[in-house]
Amino acid sequence: MPIKRLLIVLFPLLATWCVQAQKSDDIYGYISQYKELAMQEMVRTGVPASIKLAQGIHETMAGKSDLVIKSNNHFGIKCKTSWTGDKVYHDDDARGECFRSYSNSSDSYMDHSNFLKNSTRYAFLFQLDPTDYKGWAYGLKKAGYATNIKYSQIIIKLIEDYNLQQYSLIALGRVAPQEEILAGNPVKPAQGESTLAGGPAVIAPFSAVEADVKSLPKVTYPEGEFTINNTKVVYVKSGTALLAVAQQYDVSLKRLIDFNDLPREEVLPQGQLMFLQRKRKVGASDKHIVQAGETLYDICQLEGIRFESLLDYNRLTAADLAAPGEALYLQEKAPARPRLASEVAPAPVVTAQAAPRTTDIATAAFTHTVQTKETLYSIARKYSITVEQLKEWNKMSGYEVKIGQALIIYKN
Repeated sequence: MPIKRLLIVLFPLLATWCVQAQKSDDIYGYISQYKELAMQEMVRTGVPASIKLAQGIHETMAGKSDLVIKSNNHFGIKCKTSWTGDKVYHDDDARGECFRSYSNSSDSYMDHSNFLKNSTRYAFLFQLDPTDYKGWAYGLKKAGYATNIKYSQIIIKLIEDYNLQQYSLIALGRVAPQEEILAGNPVKPAQGESTLAGGPAVIAPFSAVEADVKSLPKVTYPEGEFTINNTKVVYVKSGTALLAVAQQYDVSLKRLIDFNDLPREEVLPQGQLMFLQRKRKVGASDKHIVQAGETLYDICQLEGIRFESLLDYNRLTAADLAAPGEALYLQEKAPARPRLASEVAPAPVVTAQAAPRTTDIATAAFTHTVQTKETLYSIARKYSITVEQLKEWNKMSGYEVKIGQALIIYKN
């Protein structure tokens, strides 16, 4: 074959290969830049990180589209009648359509989560297992998110080609965030391991008891009122007076305390979610994977589910502490009670140095009277101490407390 004819044949193939390689690099760059936002939003609202990243990649052409450059709009969300924020106009299904505009990418990621979470059209998606990315992909198309008839297949292929499912597993605490699974930084697999073609190494899931949960993305919440499990909620900073919150959101103080299973205290000792309506009997997701340090109360607030419902579904008492990595059921009875923290970790060794010094007792000791719905864990959380310290100071062998019981607290 003449050289000229050979070049004519090979040039299109070479050009296609170069474009695909460049596109792949762009996608890895997008994943590396936005994976933390995707995981953070999954923890906050339940939208799978894999789905969010795949949608972002597709809708923005891996961050290169005119729309995202002009407006930071990563998900192609149009203005609609309810939108009161900034706008840009862009040709899409029709000429000059109105799209939402954001000051930064974080606002776009958050608005996308809220858009799905607060719409009745997409409510059924939150009944799916958060790892069911195929169900989510087909569900988005069914609910009318996009007009492209191949939208579901595009999202699924992106998730599988670039191993985006790992970010959902990290957000759930089922996989530890390790260097070898970061997008765009693949490592050569050891013998017996496998990788996805063109993607980072696949790490087999392991028990979340062993996960480095401290490396999970820090959860942040929007300012003002938003929803969790279709229930109105706000994030309140530490030191805020409950009466001020009640007055600001036109809720009686009595109801605010009742909605959030709080003792009758005037000021929050630390920041937390505060529900402005009664929480629901069932969660938006079917399960919650317990993270290290989470109490049953924490989980109720994160999932927007009633305390008594969580206890009933999982055959627990208010004094129990579920072990990290255990799955708590949020919509139906668990087949068995989850393992407790005391059953999977040895009790800490109490040393003489751990006890308060006698010279400090006169100034550091005070008593706390146990209120309705309080647990040993919520009391420890209130005073920023450990459960084991509370037990030691009060000569307790178990975790049960009774209303009206006086507990000694040592606080420097």
